[in-house]
Amino acid sequence: VLLRSPFSVLRSLSPSRRFLMEETSKLQLPETFLSFLEANGLDPSIYTRGDSIPRYIRLKPGLEDLVEEIESEIKCKLEKVNWLAGFYSIPPHVHIASSKAYQRGKMYGIDAASGAAVSALGISPGDHVLDLCAAPGAKLCMMLDLLGETGTATGVDVARHRLAACRTILQKYGVGERSRLFLADGTTFSVPPTTNSGGSCPDDHEETFKQWTSRRPYKERKQEAKSRNHPVLPQNGQPEIIFYGQSSGVIGLKKKELYRSLDQEDYAYCGYDKVLVDAECTHDGSVKHIQKFEQWGWTTLGRRVLDAERTDSNLTSLQLNLLKNGFRLLKQGGTLVYSTCSLTHAQNEDVVDHFLAEDSSAELQEIEMAKDWPCRSGGTPKTLRFDPWTSATSGLFVAKIRKLAPKEAEKNVL
Repeated sequence: VLLRSPFSVLRSLSPSRRFLMEETSKLQLPETFLSFLEANGLDPSIYTRGDSIPRYIRLKPGLEDLVEEIESEIKCKLEKVNWLAGFYSIPPHVHIASSKAYQRGKMYGIDAASGAAVSALGISPGDHVLDLCAAPGAKLCMMLDLLGETGTATGVDVARHRLAACRTILQKYGVGERSRLFLADGTTFSVPPTTNSGGSCPDDHEETFKQWTSRRPYKERKQEAKSRNHPVLPQNGQPEIIFYGQSSGVIGLKKKELYRSLDQEDYAYCGYDKVLVDAECTHDGSVKHIQKFEQWGWTTLGRRVLDAERTDSNLTSLQLNLLKNGFRLLKQGGTLVYSTCSLTHAQNEDVVDHFLAEDSSAELQEIEMAKDWPCRSGGTPKTLRFDPWTSATSGLFVAKIRKLAPKEAEKNVL
């Protein structure tokens, strides 16, 4: 067997493929990351696409008349994303922070693939929806936009500072009216939605939740400042509500009513209509995120993305447990979407397949609207994958799961 030198191999490739390999080498991806990509069958050349992937924005519903004004401010055309309502693309180098529409909360940045994951939920006005890994908040904003004037959205995250940023975003975009934010572990969170319209028994002296205010006690503000350096969950393990809107159903409730525990069977009737589990992952499908390590330093990539405790079974166990708990909180007949921005099978198809094999009440569903989406099929039938080459978006895996009634689940077993 004759062995060819790397240079002769490079010369034998097509010009376009040779260009991609040369561009990839310029990124100077560390060996640990290249080994991770190789082990997962991923092509390093996707990380040359960061400068050609458009930025995506979403206009709040009913504000389409602002397009020309925004174009004038940012000095470029907003290209309508025909397959996703309300979305527009702009060149990757264009910044929107200086535009009045952005500053006034009329539009926000969100990748089109992430928008597709939210759309796959099929949110309807009046739904009670749960985002189990909510920070930084763009997907939660879109959920609330889709809910309109009825229903509620609950956001959960384990990081206090990221959840505080999420709160700021909800307020900026004027969608916090029907939302609740909880600092909690998504694998154990169990607070059900509430349809409370306010008001408590007048002779009951137990304190109730009043209108939320940003003017919080000094002790709470000190704790939040401290958590930026040492983010921790509440010591008693109970979720901590850090924000709730006027119409979220919280005002007038007593603490024990908000944090009431339900029997497992009760969630089938009192759970959430829609649940999004956009699980913690290695972020290897987020091309722009990986490219940022050029500025942050490639040596930090191993610690922040490829830490051993994250990439072995611990991470996939976390993802599976998030999926299991999200499904537990789902109402019978409800829809859950599981997604990650990883391109690996271990964090996507393998997690979903494992879950489906364990729970006969879970049924993987076709995402009908995806017929018009620029994506490809995942390794498991009915799942989808977005990637820079196919979709001109960041990488994202999407699976849609329905919770069956007991009789349907029995048929599923047979």
